[in-house]
Amino acid sequence: MHTILGAGGAIGNALVTELSKKGEPLRLVGRNVKLVGGAKEAVAADLSRLQETVDAVFGSKVVYLVVGLKYDLSVWQDLWPKIMRNTVEACKRAKAKLIFFDNVYMYGKVNGAMTEETPFNPCSKKGEIRARIAGVLLDEVKAGNLNALIARAADFYGPSARTGVANILVFDKLAKGSRASVLVKDTIRHSYTFTPDIGKSLVLLAGSEKAWSQTWHLPTASEPPTGKEFVEMVAREFGVQPKYSILTKWMTRLAGKFDATIREVSEMLYQNEIEYVFDSTKFSKTFEFEPTSYPQGIKLTVAAYR
Repeated sequence: MHTILGAGGAIGNALVTELSKKGEPLRLVGRNVKLVGGAKEAVAADLSRLQETVDAVFGSKVVYLVVGLKYDLSVWQDLWPKIMRNTVEACKRAKAKLIFFDNVYMYGKVNGAMTEETPFNPCSKKGEIRARIAGVLLDEVKAGNLNALIARAADFYGPSARTGVANILVFDKLAKGSRASVLVKDTIRHSYTFTPDIGKSLVLLAGSEKAWSQTWHLPTASEPPTGKEFVEMVAREFGVQPKYSILTKWMTRLAGKFDATIREVSEMLYQNEIEYVFDSTKFSKTFEFEPTSYPQGIKLTVAAYR
């Protein structure tokens, strides 16, 4: 049994697509989960409660932790440590392997490309939380208590990535004929991971004996575009003019006084002030996997909007 904790989001849906192709027995777990695709079971569970997590994981062979919490620091501080502890304990009891889908917040400001060897140096409160929960998992692996791996992606975009920053600020806007937005600077290169590639690569990792007890950067196209170039590529596919506005730091802070989500984004703007280059060479070489190019990924995403 393959179990997805946090089903229903962009990553969970990408996983359902790929696991269904392989005919794997599949269980979906979430607060308000629905049975979709080739899944056999849908289990409602609150992962901040240990017993509910244990029950949801019972009988699993591989567990994917792909939870996406509300983008709120207080929620993260309260729930992420509980969810990680409970998931680790549930997997230990079930003797299940665990794949944790992670982001790059714990790296902080990085001079150069981010790799699996980049040290944790968070410069945000959300980054500190991600570093802490990743540390909990890594400690269990080092102690030999758990068979697990961490799979990291850059900011993601894709056909159904409704919560992805690129989808919200660029695809959604241009699809409606509105002006797109770029955060802080439009001359900075920024990597994005294509969500269908995430689903495919997580399944590859799950089926590889050599992948465990490691951290992996998921396949992401090299030579990332600047904000200006990204908007231009998306606009070209939509057949519209590449109109956009730059959301400066002061504008974001001002808007944050009236919008809680924008307020939460403010501490992460450092990711748009310096180059954000995500290196997935290790994965591509190990699995001979060619990431979807930006032009192709954008073309497929725009087609989904249509």
